[in-house]
Amino acid sequence: MNAPRRIPTSRPAAKRGLNLERIPPQAVKAALLLAILVFASLAGVFSFAVARGLTFNSARAGGPGGPQIAPGEVQSTPEPGSSGPARPNPNAPESQPTLTPWDGAGRVTVLLLGLDYRDWEDSKDYSRSDTMILMTLDPLTRTAGILSIPRDLWVPIPGFQHGKINTAYYLGEAYKLPGGGPGLAVKTVEQFLGVPINYYAQIDFDAFVRFIDEIGGVKVDVPEKIKIDLLGDNNTKTLKPGVQTLPGEWALAYARNRYTEGGDFDRARRQQQVIMGIRDRILSLDMLPTLISKAPVLYEQLSSGIHTNLQLQDAIKLALLAEEVRDEDIVRGVISQEQVIFGRSPDDLSILIPIPDKIYLLRDEVFATSGSLGPQTAGDELARMQAEAARLAVFNGSSDPGFGERTVQYLQGKGANVVANQAAGQAYANTTVIDHTGSPYTVQYLVNLLGIHPGRIIIDFDPNAQVDVELYLGDSSRGVEFP
Repeated sequence: MNAPRRIPTSRPAAKRGLNLERIPPQAVKAALLLAILVFASLAGVFSFAVARGLTFNSARAGGPGGPQIAPGEVQSTPEPGSSGPARPNPNAPESQPTLTPWDGAGRVTVLLLGLDYRDWEDSKDYSRSDTMILMTLDPLTRTAGILSIPRDLWVPIPGFQHGKINTAYYLGEAYKLPGGGPGLAVKTVEQFLGVPINYYAQIDFDAFVRFIDEIGGVKVDVPEKIKIDLLGDNNTKTLKPGVQTLPGEWALAYARNRYTEGGDFDRARRQQQVIMGIRDRILSLDMLPTLISKAPVLYEQLSSGIHTNLQLQDAIKLALLAEEVRDEDIVRGVISQEQVIFGRSPDDLSILIPIPDKIYLLRDEVFATSGSLGPQTAGDELARMQAEAARLAVFNGSSDPGFGERTVQYLQGKGANVVANQAAGQAYANTTVIDHTGSPYTVQYLVNLLGIHPGRIIIDFDPNAQVDVELYLGDSSRGVEFP
């Protein structure tokens, strides 16, 4: 059976001044670097503060040594030390992707990528992504969200067949696609989640370690005893439960550990814990003098380990916005056991098969924190579908010529926004729903109404589509009796 055809497409902050000419070129680069790292941790105000501080306080920015962790803060861990420049990653992206531009006023979304250290150590030509975290900030509501995406998620990769989502970066680099690994990784996540992505930031392990060392470590509350493996051979350490400040290598090992009962899902939560710890560390008042004095050094040490399409002007704007987001307004989510089915790939790899409607609901909890419809929208399933007002096109592919009309009349009577009703042009055994723009409540309503199998829910992200949802009626739903 051919894939359902697609409908032709056609759909159409408070400002703060900054005199960039007064900022030394090296400080500008340092500011951009810090903005990348710090916004990725939702604490970007200091990227601007550093640049401003270097402009007006360069005479007073004396050179204290690297920050030291206060005595008693670390539990059986070494103090972070001063490090040399980060080692350049041979698997860094070779080209920049062209992503959805940010208008400077609406919601902005960043895909944070970490590459698989094992590919690097094994001298492979190209890397898979080891970490994928989607971050969003809404300037209107001063809210933010963090969504962790497991590496074994089995998804369609644009231009290729289904695969683990962490292979998208590898394929983009290996096949020299436009935008390289970051471009294909972004396209894959956009298609999978139905969320336009404006920026990406790919951070190497060395840059991550050195940045945390430079801010004096990161404080985390370890919930239970855990063994961590620092980079290198025979380097296993044990962390005891409790609040402690971890230097860079320990924080990286803590965030990367997959060998706990919750596996990759636990790891995602620890990564978010470290991100919030970085935010807290940077936003503490005692970090400002250190960042001011060390901005040029940070640039020299970390620039080879960070790759992004984020430009200075937008980095500063995001930094100012991130300053105003309170901790309680940062919604955190992890795609975990509740949103996937454990399975095996055709080549017998362990994979996570997504349950699209549940993933959409989680996505909305993290990202739909503003506007008329969000995770707290009042009402039952019908009311949520009505409030979503998704543009719905219905195509009858069943053997009953009148089934399409009956379905449309019922949906319109329930307040659905049906904008098209016609024959499918081919027969369908199974009813299929395609979501182009992210309409989880409409999809959920249709799934429950028509008994649509989870395998027939297709995510085909296209922000320019003429309709939000396409419904292809098949014989599997012919027995449905509308009240």
